[in-house]
Amino acid sequence: MTTIVITEEQKKNLEKFLNEHRPAELLSTYLYFIENKFELKPVIFPKEKMIFQSAQELIRLLEKEDKLWHETEIKISFGHASVNEETKKIYICPFTGKVFGDNTHPNPQDAIYDWVSKCPENKERAGGLRVKRFFVSEDPEVIQSYVHKTKVRREPIKKVVYSSVLSGKLFNSKEAVIEDFKKSYIKPVSLTEVQNQNKFTIEEHFLSFIQKQLAEEKVTAFVEALAEYDQFLPYVERWVEAED
Repeated sequence: MTTIVITEEQKKNLEKFLNEHRPAELLSTYLYFIENKFELKPVIFPKEKMIFQSAQELIRLLEKEDKLWHETEIKISFGHASVNEETKKIYICPFTGKVFGDNTHPNPQDAIYDWVSKCPENKERAGGLRVKRFFVSEDPEVIQSYVHKTKVRREPIKKVVYSSVLSGKLFNSKEAVIEDFKKSYIKPVSLTEVQNQNKFTIEEHFLSFIQKQLAEEKVTAFVEALAEYDQFLPYVERWVEAED
């Protein structure tokens, strides 16, 4: 027989939930309990129209499939002052390290297109024409690499950075790519919302976990556990009456 133990902290959380969601249904209350008990933090990944158990699980899977970031080498040229402490976004020529900043050029994106289309070091061709390939970055650490710290002219240096698979933007570290991914490409969602939605597919392992938790004997055990406490009896009685 399945039994469920409800801790003091879980009781407090359940009381708060029930007070804020009147009249709370049994299923939504139970799913809230499960979410808290297992410390679940489900997220929607709209690009793949899928829901995952947590951002960490999604990131682990994407990293395993090389779908989150790629290691990239860039050149950093010191022969021009196109980036300063106020620059927020840069456009980088991958062949020379030439860079245009959003606050140092009136049309930086047009400028980088024009530059790479004429760049002698650009040996890449498509249909006989130079490819207009370039890098973009809004990472402060990458931008800071191009800020002049000396007036002495030097040859371009090489630096390893990380390119986001989703946006193509450059970041100074894998951690920065991950932080941008969490901020820009996923959305937190409650377990109740996961159960009630029909627009997204639930990742198979997460779906299996939910189905196991929704077994009738587990839901019944949850109701029986709540019935042991006076503050939950009115809710339990209403749910039982609704079932009858």
